[in-house]
Amino acid sequence: MPGIWKTHMTFSQRSRSLFKTIAVVLALALPTALAISSADARVGGGFSSGSRGSRTYSAPPSTTTAPGSTSQFNRTYTQPGAGMNSAATAPARGGLFGRGGGFLGGLAAGFLGAGLLGMLFGGGLFGGLGGLSSILGLIIQIALVVLVVRLAMSWWQRRHTSQPAYANANAGAGQGPQPNYRSGLGGFGFGANSAPLEIKPDDYEAFERLLGEIQTAWSNEDVAKLHTLATPEMVSYFEQDLAQNRARNVVNKVTNVKLLQGDLAEAWREGETDYATVALRFGLIDKTVDRNTGAVVAGSEQPGEATEIWTFARRPSTGWELSAIQQTN
Repeated sequence: MPGIWKTHMTFSQRSRSLFKTIAVVLALALPTALAISSADARVGGGFSSGSRGSRTYSAPPSTTTAPGSTSQFNRTYTQPGAGMNSAATAPARGGLFGRGGGFLGGLAAGFLGAGLLGMLFGGGLFGGLGGLSSILGLIIQIALVVLVVRLAMSWWQRRHTSQPAYANANAGAGQGPQPNYRSGLGGFGFGANSAPLEIKPDDYEAFERLLGEIQTAWSNEDVAKLHTLATPEMVSYFEQDLAQNRARNVVNKVTNVKLLQGDLAEAWREGETDYATVALRFGLIDKTVDRNTGAVVAGSEQPGEATEIWTFARRPSTGWELSAIQQTN
């Protein structure tokens, strides 16, 4: 008898079952869609991590190397409105459903969570709409969720796109557009986005050297070396990522790193700390191998390219350290 009941479901029951299945798939697929590809396993893991002092929540200006937009930080100790010296003890969650999402983000997350659970357990998308058991009712309910999410995303985008304009207005007040002159030194361009802090040829050489040394230390899982090349905050993220690799019994190897093009986005000073944000396009071989057998489990043996925004920090009597990595869109 149970088999007969499953075979002779009504159209409404089949529709409800279908949408429950879709809900499960969406619930499982959403985190996967937002996750970083395993092919981006190089140092930083394809995330935007770190701090840019008081400009952490301001997008760096675009450059010839990275003309598009820059991703907001997924991992940072700096709280909104605070500089590097006021960093919190735990990373702030960004994005639509994190702290940065505000009221609408929380509202959308609540609707999605309640709706998916309701569909899974037979309560419908909203408890008060239990009478809408037909396929038309389900479609209307899903449309309402989509509408709420789109409104929340639109609000979130407007909120964050207003910040770069404010930062650039302060940084470049009274200055017109500046030409971007390329130089043969390491592929870096000089004169891009004239900033109050002068970046010299030796600084560009340091940035290029750090690009290679950090990738090498990462590939060797040399945390002690990373501590000499990056800020404590960045090293804490590297250690988290390395621990995840060890738990998966894999090692990420990044080799043949070569800077192809670089541009200065902005440079400034906060108190005794100098900051320089540069766009880097570099070639590399990025592969993840089994820790025991050496077999490639992700990435490729073939050369590839990546474009990222790196911020370096320097304090008195010290050299430049990696302070942040941001992904480009």
